[in-house]
Amino acid sequence: MKEHAPHVTRAWVLHPDIKSDRDRRDADMALAEAVSLALAMPDLDVVGSGVVPLPKVHPGMLFGSGKIEELKFRFKADEIELVLVDGPVTPVQQRNLEKAWGVKLLDRTGLILEIFSDRAATREGVLQVEMAALSYQRTRLVRAWTHLERQRGGLGFVGGPGETQIEADRRAIDEQLVRLRRQLDKVVKTRELHRKARAKVPYPIVALVGYTNAGKSTLFNRLTGAEVMAKDMLFATLDPTMRAVRLPTGADVILSDTVGFISDLPTELVAAFRATLEEVLAADLIVHVRDISHSESTEQAEDVRSILASLGVLEDTAQIELWNKLDLMPGEEADAARLRASREDGLFAVSALTGEGLEAFLEAVTRKLGEEKRSETIVLGYDEGRRRAWLFEKGLVETEKQGEDGYHLSLSWSARDKARFETV
Repeated sequence: MKEHAPHVTRAWVLHPDIKSDRDRRDADMALAEAVSLALAMPDLDVVGSGVVPLPKVHPGMLFGSGKIEELKFRFKADEIELVLVDGPVTPVQQRNLEKAWGVKLLDRTGLILEIFSDRAATREGVLQVEMAALSYQRTRLVRAWTHLERQRGGLGFVGGPGETQIEADRRAIDEQLVRLRRQLDKVVKTRELHRKARAKVPYPIVALVGYTNAGKSTLFNRLTGAEVMAKDMLFATLDPTMRAVRLPTGADVILSDTVGFISDLPTELVAAFRATLEEVLAADLIVHVRDISHSESTEQAEDVRSILASLGVLEDTAQIELWNKLDLMPGEEADAARLRASREDGLFAVSALTGEGLEAFLEAVTRKLGEEKRSETIVLGYDEGRRRAWLFEKGLVETEKQGEDGYHLSLSWSARDKARFETV
């Protein structure tokens, strides 16, 4: 039987540039990012996009009537099925615009939820997505029906049954949220067991963080050889991927690739994905990967820092800043980045794609973690078989001789190894 090709939805991306918003971003940059978000969905064909200048928001329709008519003809001519609005859209605005244009409409939060849903791979990630989506749906349900409250004094069947239905829907969502939280608690407990098991491994955790599309997954792949999805799209990674890696310097670390951060990520989504980012909280070293070729790299870095702060990452956690994508920069700009990196402590200019600069970066990772190996000889009594076995198990023994006073062991180990050995 012939398989049908999956339906590809024809979509259009709009960025409302609201003049009265003092914190508004550069409209063209914001639109480019919104288009990248849309391209992260495999079943969307982004036919067109545009910035819509707005002196102020129109409460019922978001846009003015003239612009709505103009866009209606455009969407009809291009057979658009879905309009993505890069910003918040109220339920009333959504309903009115869908009716006026004859299309389905998603706002920024709705689109990000769709991407999260498409990308989440682990059980925990899936549960987090479902909870975030239900919470989002619940707020829209409440707001969408507030107009009925004004009709309570009118015909009973208009207000009464409407309110009853909302209450039923709301209760169903709340019950589902309770079920999901219980499931999530079990999953989190399982993860805690995994984390405790990992804590017994004498490897520090190095977490790669950064704005979405900064090249973290490409770097992760180069360092680990892992086939983590690394595409030029936003949110390519949702669940932290962990790999044990031996650095060229001889140090063993656990490398964690995390979800990319993004500006204006709704706070309820940050909260919902806190557990997904918990490896960052447990990290011994945070590597902040930046796309230095991006014209808004500075603003993106600020967004990352503010989200890290909101997650409760302590300032005393060791950090390294990695200026990535030198290969995409003009010669003079790339040279300037290399020069600045050579002068600033904890800053490295690299290309994860070509491998340029990674050797110096990895040496710095080793130094930051205090993982330089040093040679030392110790003597263990013949009754200390368990401690001797631990040293062999961790691969720290270079040579061994037996003497009258016990085992003479030549070791190559780090300060961290030595500290852990003291507890054995």
